[in-house]
Amino acid sequence: MVLTHVLQHHTTSSRPDKGMAAYNITIFLGLLFLFFAFSASLTVAETHYHEFVVQETPVKRLCRTHNIITVNGQFPGPTLEARDGDTLVIKVINSGRYNVSLHWHGIRQMRTPWADGPEYVTQCPIQPGASYTYRFTIEDQEGTLWWHAHSRWLRATVYGALLIYPKLGSSYPFPQPNHEIPILLGEWWDRDPINVLRQATFTGAAPNLSDAYTINAQPGDLYRCSSKETVRFPVDSGEKVLLRVINSALNQELFFSVANHKLTVVGADAIYTKPFTTTVLVLGPGQTTDVILAADQPPAHYYMAARAYDSTQNVPFDNTTTTAILEYKSACNTKKGRSSTPVFPRLPAFNDTPTVTAFTNRFRSLFTGKVPTEIDESLFFTIGFGFFNCVPGPRCQGPNGTRFGASMNNVSFVLPRRNSIQQAAYQGIPGIFTTDFPAVPPVQFDYTGNVSRALWQPVRGTKAYRLKYGSSVQIVFQDTSIFTIENHPMHLHGYHFYVIASGFGNFNPARDTAKFNLVDPPMRNTFGVPTGGWAVIRFVADNPGAWLMHCHIDAHLSWGLAMVFLVENGVGELQSIEPPPADLPPC
Repeated sequence: MVLTHVLQHHTTSSRPDKGMAAYNITIFLGLLFLFFAFSASLTVAETHYHEFVVQETPVKRLCRTHNIITVNGQFPGPTLEARDGDTLVIKVINSGRYNVSLHWHGIRQMRTPWADGPEYVTQCPIQPGASYTYRFTIEDQEGTLWWHAHSRWLRATVYGALLIYPKLGSSYPFPQPNHEIPILLGEWWDRDPINVLRQATFTGAAPNLSDAYTINAQPGDLYRCSSKETVRFPVDSGEKVLLRVINSALNQELFFSVANHKLTVVGADAIYTKPFTTTVLVLGPGQTTDVILAADQPPAHYYMAARAYDSTQNVPFDNTTTTAILEYKSACNTKKGRSSTPVFPRLPAFNDTPTVTAFTNRFRSLFTGKVPTEIDESLFFTIGFGFFNCVPGPRCQGPNGTRFGASMNNVSFVLPRRNSIQQAAYQGIPGIFTTDFPAVPPVQFDYTGNVSRALWQPVRGTKAYRLKYGSSVQIVFQDTSIFTIENHPMHLHGYHFYVIASGFGNFNPARDTAKFNLVDPPMRNTFGVPTGGWAVIRFVADNPGAWLMHCHIDAHLSWGLAMVFLVENGVGELQSIEPPPADLPPC
């Protein structure tokens, strides 16, 4: 309207001279530039609307058909795509038979904990027949994340990729790839995963192992009744392909490799890294890794493969291998019309901790951030297993007639049921949780040595730890050898954090502080604490809300390896939680 009015004003003179005409053209071009610049500014950030219907879907794997829980009938679920700065509005309609909530893994959720998703922490679950709309804005994040159910074990089949591209006018900090491929690693049970969890919860024993691993929901050539559906990824010789690798497995850390191809790591957990080249990736459940694959090998077919990294001692695990196929389009086929046998990659042994350590230690942040140096909250958290004594019988089938448990600082986390922690904190409702989670272990001991049986039973509780807004936090995670040592992938909701050091044995501040990397440490939202070792992270508590921290091996989460940070509001609206949405599910 303004542009039209000015044009009319400057073109109604009855005797325009050449100077006036030139002036008018200059004004017109200037206003036209401002108009398009203003229009472009309105389109930089977009709002994406999606509808997710949680429903039962018949899916055939390993020769048998099961009705599994999916989103929109897709397995894996829909891929979400957005740019940094965009807003997502996702209406979730629960047409399934179980309560459900969805988590947008790695999204900071600045001031919007109501959209984070873990049931009974930031919301009550969406009941069958009900709906809830998640609304959140992506702020200063680029790369590969993912979304998944955060209700019991539903994420075994309810998950998908969440891809965040640079803002318009920006680019990757590496050469533009020819194309991109999301790779979602998963686990498959030949029965309803909820029934697997129910049985383990009843007996107190470890849950049944998965029957297969998957790549993009397909087991691959090495499993029964699976070869026909093996996922194939066609490429042209000379292409550069961005593989967005996501470990969406429920309970297993995984090695991943592509036969005869090197992988250049350029990002992890939606944070760019200094590039480095490797032949094998290691991902804990919840972690993502972006790699550039150069299609520079002789035209042929090459297996992608993933198998378990098992860091425990004498504990059973699913010792199978999932495959997909990287196909060069120019590769010749046999006379029978079938492809030649693909080349198989060399994967590490299942217990190759040195390879895991060497890979993990190569990560460095591409952009130097402001690592907190003056610490307000210095915390020390033991993480590991435990056992609950009980009366011998069908509900005590864990080791030596006990029930399996897990804990942080000897507290085995119990989810509330009457309300969510976030709602109770926001509304001042008592009796839902306490804020006495210990900052250090209640008893000091030789954490990775021969632990006294008197320390094996934790205490159950729904405990949170308060943090003031803006406080600088350091946490030392210490694995314990209660029952067995294990690599625990620890995930913090609502934040990413600097991993400034890690090592083996018991953390010793007099010795290990010298190892702290305060220059270019990697930033993660999920990090594997080394088996029988420790890790140190730092972050600034700049996002108010109730934020779950837990091991992303879901068997461990269900046993209680979790706690909650309750970050207080700061000063003013921009440092405070937004009001809860009107359609927040009731308990």
